[in-house]
Amino acid sequence: MRYYLGLATTFHDPALAILGPDGEVLFAEAAERPLQYKRAPNCEPDLAPRMASLLSRWVPDEAEIVVATSWSQEFSSFLDGSARTGAFRAEAIAALSPELNRSFVPERSERALIASLHLQQRRAGLGTLIGIDRAGGGRSFAGLRRYGHHLSHAAYGCWSSPFEEAACLVVDGMGETGASALYGYEDGRLRELKRHRGRGSVGFFFGLVTDLAGFDQAAGEEWKIMGLAPYGRRDPELMALLRRLYAVDGGRLAFADAETVRAVAAAILARRPADAGVLGWADLARCGQDAFEEMMDALVAQARALSGSGNLVLAGGCALNSSFNGKAVGRHGFDRLHVPSAPADDGNAIGAAWLAYAADHPGWRPARVAASPYLGSTVSTEPLERMTAWEPRLRRLGHDGVTAAAAEILADGKLVGWVQGRAEFGPRALGNRSILADPRPADAKALLNAKVKYREAFRPFAPSILAEHGSDWFESYQDSPYMERTLVWRPEMRSRVPAVVHEDGTGRLQSVTAARNRPYAALIRAFAERTGVPILLNTSFNVMGKPILHTAEDAILMFYTTGLDAIAVEDWLLTKQGP
Repeated sequence: MRYYLGLATTFHDPALAILGPDGEVLFAEAAERPLQYKRAPNCEPDLAPRMASLLSRWVPDEAEIVVATSWSQEFSSFLDGSARTGAFRAEAIAALSPELNRSFVPERSERALIASLHLQQRRAGLGTLIGIDRAGGGRSFAGLRRYGHHLSHAAYGCWSSPFEEAACLVVDGMGETGASALYGYEDGRLRELKRHRGRGSVGFFFGLVTDLAGFDQAAGEEWKIMGLAPYGRRDPELMALLRRLYAVDGGRLAFADAETVRAVAAAILARRPADAGVLGWADLARCGQDAFEEMMDALVAQARALSGSGNLVLAGGCALNSSFNGKAVGRHGFDRLHVPSAPADDGNAIGAAWLAYAADHPGWRPARVAASPYLGSTVSTEPLERMTAWEPRLRRLGHDGVTAAAAEILADGKLVGWVQGRAEFGPRALGNRSILADPRPADAKALLNAKVKYREAFRPFAPSILAEHGSDWFESYQDSPYMERTLVWRPEMRSRVPAVVHEDGTGRLQSVTAARNRPYAALIRAFAERTGVPILLNTSFNVMGKPILHTAEDAILMFYTTGLDAIAVEDWLLTKQGP
């Protein structure tokens, strides 16, 4: 019996996935969750201390284990050759220029990142081998396979989609030959239509804008550009500068040379307000988002022209740009859009594993239930059970009781940490590892930022809405199961839920159904019965700079050290006030 272990092996966002003999995704999780280290840069996806327990839980005795990784054999061999020349030695990297290059990143930093990428490929699977030995049971290693980075993105994006055929556009910071690629998907098969080559990168462009606006792309703060952009104005001079960095000619996207990149960056920095490091630079955020959308539009138009499909799959880190995603349907002839729950590099763990499985099972087609994002770890309630000896405000109410109690607390304007079932795979909390609030009070956003999240006031909070009510609240409503797109609120509804209406009248919504998440749908429905509003404010259960929680201890710590009013962990409820 053969199982498949997929590893996302970039220098950031490492993750692993385990597939069963039928190709079903049994488990998928980013390394940042158990490590509690945001984005887990340069960490192994198959953490040796965890692998024995994961294999014991998901892979039976005597099974064979195929390991698949998310960068190709050809590219890995190229990195090996570069390493043999000494290109990745610290002394060689230190001698490089710290100035920006054609990739929109400093030459020295880019080489250091590639050196880290090489190390990830060399140690891929080592943690798994240690885990096999520690777990015992006769499990065996059946080989290590390597698959293309963008192909892994496309495999996960397309095989998790509801489509029979589609165009798949992959856009990120870097791949083997360039930063984007286009695939056609039909009859369960992927076909490369175009691979972009060169060092120019839409992903690294957005990262440069992030840095110039006063944030830090290395910390993954591109989110802040999307949140800040609606507060800015479209400055013609800033737009003119940014447009020097790229051009769309005959539908083809091209990028500037290194000298122009450095000149533009210097000119933008010379205009940066003195308080940008504290408040960010809203005008640059707005212009950077607009420029990003112009580039993505060119790539999407090309995807339509080369594929002829009306269905679009977006993958790669740039597919996390929910502002653009919400505008993609209806443009360039695309009628439907799918963005998976983990479109960035963590999702490649599933993509690589599926590619290995498909190689061994010609004609295989994934079951659509595989698209569920609830693929991560569960939380043990044993710490709560021990707390009953000394914490009188802790009660075990059963799931129906917890749902009713949490709905009452939320309707009273208080904050609830909500932990149920398996963790979401991907960067967004989708009702299993969430902090929830009533979206009706105008000050709910400020209250949540001040009491729990401790993040910038301009960053929006997302609405989770019962899907059957979506068209009542949003214009041109689209189903958004993974909180992956931003839509426009109906004007007459905005005053009813001001805490989740962004500055530009939009909301990055999650469409919730009982079929996708029964406990969360039941909670929203119970809240709606009390308030008439089928919507909750939903944000990830963490504080700024930390990953989403991983254990009950994490939830308990946040409860006692922040302004949360209650936490519901499975059927347990802990409140600040007594029952």
